[in-house]
Amino acid sequence: MDAGGAGWLSWRAAAVAVVAWLALHVAARVADALWWRPRRLEAHFAAQGVRGPPYRFLLGSVKEMVGLMAEASSKPMSPPTSHNALPRVLAFYHYWRKIYGPTFLIWFGPTPRLTVAEPELVREIFLTRAEAFDRYEAHPVVRQLEGDGLVSLHGDKWALHRRVLTDAFYPDNINRLVPHVGRSVAALAEKWRAMAAAAASGEVEVDVAEWFQAVTEEAITRATFGRSYDDGRVVFAMQGRLMAYASEAFRKVLVPGYRFLPTKKNWQSWKLDREIRRSLTRLIARRSDEAEAEEKEEVQAASSHSGGAFRDLLGAMINAGERKKTPTAIPVADMLEECKTFFFAGKQTTTNLLAWATVLLAMHPEWQERARREVLDVCGPDELPSKEHLPKLKTLGMIINETLRLYPPAVATIRRAKTDVRLSDGCLVPRDTELLIPIMAIHHDARFWGPDATQFNPARFAGGTARAAKHPLAFVPFGLGSRMCIGQNLARLEAKLTMAVLLQRFEMKASPNYVHAPTVLMLLYPQYGAPVIFRPRGPPAASS
Repeated sequence: MDAGGAGWLSWRAAAVAVVAWLALHVAARVADALWWRPRRLEAHFAAQGVRGPPYRFLLGSVKEMVGLMAEASSKPMSPPTSHNALPRVLAFYHYWRKIYGPTFLIWFGPTPRLTVAEPELVREIFLTRAEAFDRYEAHPVVRQLEGDGLVSLHGDKWALHRRVLTDAFYPDNINRLVPHVGRSVAALAEKWRAMAAAAASGEVEVDVAEWFQAVTEEAITRATFGRSYDDGRVVFAMQGRLMAYASEAFRKVLVPGYRFLPTKKNWQSWKLDREIRRSLTRLIARRSDEAEAEEKEEVQAASSHSGGAFRDLLGAMINAGERKKTPTAIPVADMLEECKTFFFAGKQTTTNLLAWATVLLAMHPEWQERARREVLDVCGPDELPSKEHLPKLKTLGMIINETLRLYPPAVATIRRAKTDVRLSDGCLVPRDTELLIPIMAIHHDARFWGPDATQFNPARFAGGTARAAKHPLAFVPFGLGSRMCIGQNLARLEAKLTMAVLLQRFEMKASPNYVHAPTVLMLLYPQYGAPVIFRPRGPPAASS
């Protein structure tokens, strides 16, 4: 063999050796990520007294979690008037807590998740040590549902968006929506009154989980678009259809690559998303042209005695760039995502809150009557509640807080350790460990709420939220700290106003068709709907 042939063979052998080395290196990295690292972390936490279900190759604890949740959701709650929803809603947590205690380790695939349900540790994660933790990256299908806006952002970009949007959610601004929301609820009530009048029984059964969506969509559309309400309503109608497609895809997240398959639903979803983006882009361009005049109007209104015009979210984002003389302070693409985020969060969270509050009042007529007497004393029988009325509805506020305690919209939240962190209980949490805070479990814990923790008792909030439990941080329905839900004032206003209008106009009772089955698909909702029977009270009320 000549020298050229020998050289070629030598080069080929070297190439094969390099490829083999790379393959071994990749295999070793994969083996470490999927087996050895989880085993090391398991031993690390066990040495600190923190245990949990054993790690299983690749799947972690997911198979057991899915099995426990599926079994729990296969049957409704028993008895049907029980509010002990934790074993059904967070079945895996309820089951493993009995074995391992309130702090234990589970595995979401090869990713460790440390469950934390002690209020003092929650304080550290959200407040005193918040800089060491960040929101974890949600699944792409989840981001499609909730938008890639404020909820998902990090760092400086999150800080900018939060600062720009906060003004729009101050109570004095949100209160300007009261007349619009009130008229929307009154119109809904008149539809129900007409339906009841046409029925031989003189009453009507409606699924409030469906009907309330119109009320919350009205409020979030006005809050987001303000003077561009009509255009915004068209966009959000499309967004509602897109959410339905995304919800279906979310149920199939365990099918790898499902969201990329060219199915009919996916094609429709992609087309709808493009149309939403085009429509919002045109709307933002038009509003940007009006931004200077809009800002002058704001200044004039602020200096007058009228209290000013409503400051909507889209205007706040556009004007942020105008004030800084940098039109890209919040780019158009980011404005699109924020609009999607507020539609999902503002509509679904408040719809579920309203549904659970109505179901609870139907289940507990004694509290319904107490709240009604208060509403009639404060607002009268036929006057739409005003922003001056709402703070005086103390009993209704207690009922809404108890609803949020028993049936919080978000039953859990997750944070990720950005660095190694030693918590005050001595536990060293390695970097990239996820921490699962089971909000519902804290809300139902008898250590903080007493032996009636799973019972409906709004009186526990008579002294305010901070003194309702034995620990001031045992009530966190909207989160805590700098990432606390920015829209909670709007959600509370909608809930109090809606329930006040309905109490004026109807008596509510539980439907025999109602199946008590709270379940979670991102947010907590009634699995089989929320049918409630409404019987009108007195003559039709005024709607102005």
